[in-house]
Formats: sequence, C-alpha cells, structure tokens
Amino acid sequence: MPKVTFIERNGNRREIDAPAGLSVLEIAHRNDIDIEGACEGSLACSTCHVIVDDAWFDRLPAAKEDEEDMLDLAFGLTRTSRLGCQLIVTDQLDGLVLKLPPRRD
Repeated sequence: MPKVTFIERNGNRREIDAPAGLSVLEIAHRNDIDIEGACEGSLACSTCHVIVDDAWFDRLPAAKEDEEDMLDLAFGLTRTSRLGCQLIVTDQLDGLVLKLPPRRD
C-alpha cells in the first residue's frame, strides 16, 4: 500500500497508509489530519490546499484549469501548491510528501 507523509503545521511528520484510488483529502480525513475540505471534494473551494514537496511536484499530473482557479483563492499559495481533493494516490506516488500551509489568522 502506498504511503503519504503529511508535515503538519507544528512540523510533526505523519506517515500514513494511503490506499490507491483515494484522494489526499479523503486520506487526510480518515487519519485526522487537519485539512478542512469544506466543499467535500467538489472543487468549489480551496480549503484542502496542500504544499507538495519539491521532489514530488513534477511527478504529479498537471493541475487542470478549474483547480488552478480555486488555488488562486488559497492562503499561503506556493509554486508547488495543489488541492488535496484533486490529488489521487497511485502506487507511483508511494512516499509522497505534503506540507500543510499556514493558517490564516
């Protein structure tokens, strides 16, 4: 089973078993990772924003235009930002590293 590492806002690293075929958002919710996902994965918000580790970013499928539009609304946007609801785990993504962005205060 693939594994995904989440780097939480406090710097803790959590390596999670990530069944292939699930989105990063679904995996986060199943494992009490602090990602909101207000639209429940319908690509209508940016609250599942994650920052992909540089080493992994170019291995991911390119973001579609709808995702890019939603990312424009994300707080703490970076060059490697993606929406967790749009990242589907595959066996090829075993070891994926994601960082949670800072919270808006």
